Amino acid sequence: MTLLYIQFGIYLALMLTIGYLSMKRTKTNEDFIIGGRTMGPFTSAISAGASDMSSWLLLGLPGAVFASGLIEGVWISLGLLIGAYINWLVVAGRLRAMTEKLKAVTLPTFISNRFDDSSGILKIVSTLVILVFFTLYVASGLKGGTLLFAHTFGASERWALVITTLVVVSYTFLGGYRAVCWTDLIQGLLMLTALVFCALLAFFAIAGSEVDIASVNPAAFKFSTGWITAASLMAWGFGYFGQPHILARFIGIRDVRSVRSARRIGISWMALCLILATIIGIVGIGYNALNPLDGLNGPDANSERIFLALTSALFHPVFSGFVLAAVLAAVMSTADSQLLVLSSALTEDIPFIQSMKDGTKEWISRLGVVGFALIAFLISYNDSGTILAMVGYAWGGFGAAFGPLVILSVLWRGTTKWGALAGMIVGSGTIFVVKNYISIEGEYFYELLPGFILAFIAVVVVSLMTRKPSEATLAEYDASQAEVVSARS
Repeated sequence: MTLLYIQFGIYLALMLTIGYLSMKRTKTNEDFIIGGRTMGPFTSAISAGASDMSSWLLLGLPGAVFASGLIEGVWISLGLLIGAYINWLVVAGRLRAMTEKLKAVTLPTFISNRFDDSSGILKIVSTLVILVFFTLYVASGLKGGTLLFAHTFGASERWALVITTLVVVSYTFLGGYRAVCWTDLIQGLLMLTALVFCALLAFFAIAGSEVDIASVNPAAFKFSTGWITAASLMAWGFGYFGQPHILARFIGIRDVRSVRSARRIGISWMALCLILATIIGIVGIGYNALNPLDGLNGPDANSERIFLALTSALFHPVFSGFVLAAVLAAVMSTADSQLLVLSSALTEDIPFIQSMKDGTKEWISRLGVVGFALIAFLISYNDSGTILAMVGYAWGGFGAAFGPLVILSVLWRGTTKWGALAGMIVGSGTIFVVKNYISIEGEYFYELLPGFILAFIAVVVVSLMTRKPSEATLAEYDASQAEVVSARS
């Protein structure tokens, strides 16, 4: 146990050091929020992936496959890969070019400036969406850290949650976007390494044994399902187009020409991670049948512990601490990004704060990190749902409220202010209604599927009926499109 404390201590000290060094280079609020648009393709790509995958990759996905078989692993992974690739291909370069020309460093400011919204209604609605869903999203990350510390150190869930919150807040408070990106890079590579070795060791541990995974769990290798379930699972891919913490990586990348390299790096990292996490869930079924694992059996069993349990059982103590730190990395790489977006919405998108001096805004951003973390702490403390369920709600909310709008904003010249407003309201409203009041017996019906479709229709229909943005704004749109074409040639 002492060795574990030392290993975790080394890892956390490294994260705090990065936060401190990043703080020394952070001179303005824009530096704190998007790092002065200086991040290269490798850092941006891995940071985007790590901030996206979160504890869901190491805890939620293997746990779902362990419990239900390949149905969730195959269809969700396929949808996510397709969605992420199209997001990098279609949205990334255009959003990078347009946000710079429109002088926007946050998603609400981009939406407002893109549509000449002098009333401020678009900024208010989009900021409210971010504040609501991101606070829930951060809470899911804190829950993942709670599971890690409770499993590893035998801590009570209360103290595990306190520790997780303090760790994430500390270096995000110090270094902002630059610290988040560099720590995400380290965390993303650590997550991939942990998945590789855990999958290999688990596979070789059951190779040659007589265990029959299909007999242990008849659903293990089944991936055919009803079309509604399949479509709903793949609809997770729609969420990529509306995630502010991922879109922030596009805004903060060095230039449009860096997007192509970042896309290749990011999608390769993501494909490997999803495949390995799915393998761990399947192989874990066989290993648990041969050697019952702590936390996976009995009345208090939790399938989302499968990665943690395999790590404790398979790795030598010298290495297990660093592997378990990968789970903490997964938690932190998402929660830090989300806290940063929340604090940026506070300082850049709320009018009376936006007009303050830059130094004042920077400190409000830092204090915002602490405040939103405390709210997420309370939500996580009082919520008994799974990590996957909490992530799904927040992911769906952003995907429906912002996804169709972001796609049409960068691809369709005719998108209008009122179309944008209609899309956000219809998307977020559909998520709430379907999540709480609509279900289909015998099928998994993800609220993002109808939410994305209805929001897309709302943006198009209302835009066709309302006045277009000014010629000056459309000229900026045309110039950014030309920049993207030039960068690809």
